[in-house]
Amino acid sequence: MDDRHQALCHIKQAYHAQPVHLTKHCRLEQTLLTLIEQRWQDGQRLPGHRALCVTLGVARNTLAGVIESLTRQGHLITDHGRGTWVCKRLPRRAREAVPSGPISRRAHKLLGDVGASPLQSGAFVPGVPDIVHFPIARWRQLYSRITVPHNTLLLSYAAGGYGPLKRAIAGYLSRWRGIDCELDQIVITEGAHHGLQLCALTLADHGDRVVMDSPFYWGAQNVFHAGGLEIEHAKWEPREGYVGTLPSARPRLLYFTGSHHYPLGMKSVSAHKRSLVRHLEPDWVLEDDYEFGDGCHRELAFDAVAGNQILIGSFSKLMFPGLRLGYLVVPRGLSAAINRVRTGVFREGRLLDQAVLATFIDYGDLDSWCQRMACEYLQRQQQLQGLLAGTPGIIGISPPAGNISLSLALAANLDDERLSQHLLNRYQLVARPLSRVCGAGDYRRGLILGVGMVEGEALDRQGLRLAAGIREFVESQR
Repeated sequence: MDDRHQALCHIKQAYHAQPVHLTKHCRLEQTLLTLIEQRWQDGQRLPGHRALCVTLGVARNTLAGVIESLTRQGHLITDHGRGTWVCKRLPRRAREAVPSGPISRRAHKLLGDVGASPLQSGAFVPGVPDIVHFPIARWRQLYSRITVPHNTLLLSYAAGGYGPLKRAIAGYLSRWRGIDCELDQIVITEGAHHGLQLCALTLADHGDRVVMDSPFYWGAQNVFHAGGLEIEHAKWEPREGYVGTLPSARPRLLYFTGSHHYPLGMKSVSAHKRSLVRHLEPDWVLEDDYEFGDGCHRELAFDAVAGNQILIGSFSKLMFPGLRLGYLVVPRGLSAAINRVRTGVFREGRLLDQAVLATFIDYGDLDSWCQRMACEYLQRQQQLQGLLAGTPGIIGISPPAGNISLSLALAANLDDERLSQHLLNRYQLVARPLSRVCGAGDYRRGLILGVGMVEGEALDRQGLRLAAGIREFVESQR
């Protein structure tokens, strides 16, 4: 079998492993990116465009658009009439980590940390919600109603956020989290990362300490590193709470994930959080409530009347990642300062999107979507748990909790990073290694999985492939 025929087989296998509800352009781009990153060598020639189109059933203009996009990103080289080749003269990480001029120590630290993967589609990509079933037609309909001439003020800078959206968020928090807050406590942000950045800028100075859970959310850690903060970890066990040697008292910030722990995917326990707050006595407590909930589970430590607690929320996991809208709920005396910091550093905007989101919430569309997807994610987690039960090497699976993520606990002798690479190379399955988001002294091994991108028969098929890949890896280690 020559190289191009073998490459065609790899492309076909990887393409059909992509979620079928995605557009063909997205499926093909993610397929080629995965193979370039993980399997193909520099200079490898791709099969002919005609053969690719026939094998995958895609149009010539779809393939041309993907090739153009990957060429522009530096992954491919095309010579008209001669063919297309993989461009990997330096590994992708090396290309990104060698800028032309000097960079900061903070940037060096960020480049070495866990970051967002270029692969954002696939059966078990964690942290990505179901974007296929989102009622985008309804969203466009509401958008067209808002963007009419008499709403031209929505094209200007914002002044602390769109008032009707603040009212809608207050109602949402009351219904879904049992939180009652005043409108002047709500600050509109461009997602959870932006909210964390505002908190770090406003509440902490360079070199101040922040305590996070272990395992931790990589995105929050990167924001704190970018702010020049010193990070310590407190090891959390779902049943026991915070165990082992805890950080010293009086950190500037204490950060939790919200109703569900991320990345473990388990329901959090408010008593554990409050116990750590009493022990550490932090200046500020940040709680990142990023996920779906069932409406009854309200294990948040956040108290809207406390003078040092902040709730961080985002609609990226609730609706779709590209929305990039979220909120902070802050103590009443703090909102003016945070809004002034935001205006001075970032400016404000997105009023059109804020107005559409307010209408989407007011009309009950968000509540309906949350109720539907909480049930859907619960069923998918139950289905996947059944498919993986009894697989060698897996010593625990997070119980179904109605959110988009779950985790597998692996035997201590298994290298979860090598297993993750094995699943990607051999099965085109994306599963993140747990060890990379564990603090010092936390030696847990596992995989972080998502169920937002797979369902039904596809979940059965991919779940069985995941189990087979883990079994194959475990047997190879023996």
